[in-house]
Amino acid sequence: MTDAAPDTTPTEQTDGPLPDRLSVNPKSPFYQEAALERGVGIMFDGKDRTNIEEYCVSEGWVRVAAGTAKDRFGNLMTIKLKGVVAPYWRERA
Repeated sequence: MTDAAPDTTPTEQTDGPLPDRLSVNPKSPFYQEAALERGVGIMFDGKDRTNIEEYCVSEGWVRVAAGTAKDRFGNLMTIKLKGVVAPYWRERA
């Protein structure tokens, strides 16, 4: 009998799987307060990014704020960047 390595990392075993798509906007259908409170980090094209407004792993894109520009409703304007998206759980303090 051999010990098979688990398919998930230790943080995924204790915290659950990471969402495929997540938004920081409470009005979005992809907003998940529990995941945001736990702390989700994003590696985008090999760099740790902290200014991500929304991401989608399966489609390979992130939305970031476009400076301080706002739309007519007062929301930040965003731009979509395509690349490799790798979310991870942040370490708990």
